[in-house]
Amino acid sequence: MVTEVLDARRAQMFRAVRWSATAFLGFLVVTHQVLISGPLTNIDATIEDMERPEFTGLLGFVIRRLDDLGLRGVTATALLIGAAYIAVVFRTWRPLNLAVLSLLALNVVVGTFKYWLGRTKPKIEIDLIHAGGMSYPSGHASNAVLTWGILAYLIYRYAHVDRYQGRLASAGVAVISLTVCIVSLVRNTHWFSDLLGGLLIGASLLVLVIAIDRYFPSDSQLS
Repeated sequence: MVTEVLDARRAQMFRAVRWSATAFLGFLVVTHQVLISGPLTNIDATIEDMERPEFTGLLGFVIRRLDDLGLRGVTATALLIGAAYIAVVFRTWRPLNLAVLSLLALNVVVGTFKYWLGRTKPKIEIDLIHAGGMSYPSGHASNAVLTWGILAYLIYRYAHVDRYQGRLASAGVAVISLTVCIVSLVRNTHWFSDLLGGLLIGASLLVLVIAIDRYFPSDSQLS
């Protein structure tokens, strides 16, 4: 029985590594497009040229709060609080370890690419790299995917919810991430490729952290 569980966990780990590598390859392709001003940046320019409504009052407040779902301070705080609660309930450091690992990986990887590319924001109406900007990849998009994704994963693994509830949680993460991206485009705070790159690198790191968790067994997890 133990051998079967370990074999199943290793199989999950290898699948996760493959998915992580695929998402990272996609991120590198988008990064290459940004570096060479490829066809993808034509989509950036087309979206940036679109007319945008002015959101004021209550609607403007709601739009900004939706954007905050990808804000580092909000997402990191929610993840750490959730992981700490699960850690206390199940008497294990594993949830907090995974939360901290994911946040460190996110900040190091995304921060490195932001500083290296130095891409300008679309609000200045000119797309330049190595110009001291911090636009690519989108931190909001990567934050949304990774932090809400890790929180959903921890709840799924430790609260022992069924597969249907797990899929609902995954769908929730996807909805939040897409909402953050749409709001960013509406507010013109990121190029389209910034957001696509952010989603891909966030997804890659998310699945990599899951692969690490599946590789090292934990008695507090059901399977």
